Amino acid sequence: MSMTDPTHEQPRYQPVREVRAASDWKIGTASAVLIGISALVTLGSNFGENEAVLKYFLVDDLETASGFPFADILHGQIWRLITPIFIHFGIVHLLFNMMWLKDLGTLIEKRYSSRLLVTMVLVLGILSNVGQYFSSGPLFGGMSGVVYGLFGYIWIKGRFDPTAGFRVPTQTVVIMIGWLILCFSGKLGNIGNAAHLIGLVVGAAWGFASAKARATSLQR
Repeated sequence: MSMTDPTHEQPRYQPVREVRAASDWKIGTASAVLIGISALVTLGSNFGENEAVLKYFLVDDLETASGFPFADILHGQIWRLITPIFIHFGIVHLLFNMMWLKDLGTLIEKRYSSRLLVTMVLVLGILSNVGQYFSSGPLFGGMSGVVYGLFGYIWIKGRFDPTAGFRVPTQTVVIMIGWLILCFSGKLGNIGNAAHLIGLVVGAAWGFASAKARATSLQR
């Protein structure tokens, strides 16, 4: 897309709600790999029931945790900062997150690159995991913090950068924000609310910063 004359740019919008229906938009490579890893870890841990497997993916091994925050990570097990995103504790939990990851992740991959998606997943995953760890301890998992981050990025990037090609329907925003609020109400049980909120805030801030950087570059 040309950057020489922004007044004549025609953004190629891909509404989030239309991604599944777009037959020419196959799932992105990185999105497929992330979904595959999530499925393998979830099934391998029997949806979190197999503690012998689960303990390798939590922020701290529940059997050896010394009570000191990030004890295992400080002993060199760096992977624990990100691996909780691959754990899911039920089929609905897994399917819900994977459907959103397929849509949102593929959208970012097709519009920009797989490298950007992987970078975002790492940053959003680590930050949301750290926040959830301090909120509830090491026994948590799920891709929801990343999903909310990707949603926040696409939503805000699309609002402030018309050339991005993103448009999130109002009903999707209402559903995502409404679900976030409902989870905070406590009516749905033990939910990773800190991960959701941190993911959304970081993703939205990322989208806003990216949009402003794009506007600055077009003005030069």
